[in-house]
Amino acid sequence: MKIVEYGEKNADIIILLHGGGLSWWNYREVAELLQKDYHVVIPILDGHSGSDKPFISIEDNASEIIEHIDEKYNGSVALIGGLSLGGQILIEILSQRSDICKIAIIESALIIPMKMTHYLVKPMMEMSYGLIKQEWFAKLQFQSLRIKCELYDEYYRDTCNITKENMISFLSANSWYSIKENIANTQAKVFVVVGQKEGAKMIRSAYKLNKMIPNSILEIKNEMCHGEYSINYAKEYASKVISMLEGI
Repeated sequence: MKIVEYGEKNADIIILLHGGGLSWWNYREVAELLQKDYHVVIPILDGHSGSDKPFISIEDNASEIIEHIDEKYNGSVALIGGLSLGGQILIEILSQRSDICKIAIIESALIIPMKMTHYLVKPMMEMSYGLIKQEWFAKLQFQSLRIKCELYDEYYRDTCNITKENMISFLSANSWYSIKENIANTQAKVFVVVGQKEGAKMIRSAYKLNKMIPNSILEIKNEMCHGEYSINYAKEYASKVISMLEGI
C-alpha cells in the first residue's frame, strides 16, 4: 500500500481516506494544517492513480489498512477520516475492528445500495471510458464535483491514470455497499457529516449511520455538496479534527 505522510512520526496519528476517483491530494490542505502537531497518513486507495494494487473490494481495502495499522502503529490510531468511497472503507474498518481508533469522521458515505446505478456502471463505463482523457469532458466532470479549481490538474492527471477495470470495480462497489450490523460495536467517537445539497440516498445514509452507531453525532452541512467539507473547507475540517482530539 502506498501512502503519503505529513508531520512528525512520533506524534498522534491521523489517517485520512480519500474519495473514489481522487487521490491523496483530496486531503492535502487538511494535512498541511495538521502536520505541526500530528502525524497525518493518507493511503492511496487500491485501484487509484499511484496505488500498487488493483481495487478488489471495500472489505479487502479495509483489511489492508487495518493490517498497516497493526504493523506500523501498534493496532490503533487517534483518528480516521474518510470521504465517500473512503468513508465506506472507514465504516468497514470500524466494523472489522471496534478499537481501531478513538475518533472517526465519516463524510458523505453511501450505505443504501443503488441497484440501478450498480447494474449500469459497467455498460456506461464501457461506452464512456474513452471520454475521460478528453479534457473538455474532464472539465465538465470536474465542475460537477464542485471541487476547488486549483485541484483540476491533479484531478485530470490522476483520473486519466485509473484503468477502466479499476474504475468499474470501485464504482460498482461504491454503489452496492451495505453496512454491517457490527458497526454498532465500535468504540470510536463517530462524527457523521453530509452536505445539505447531496442526493436523498446520501442524506438517508447519514441518518441511518447515526441511528446505527451509538452516541454518534450527525451534522448536515448547510449549502454543501458531496465532498465539499474536507476538500473546499479544509480549515473548518482541520479545526473539527483538532477540537475532537483535544476533547479525548
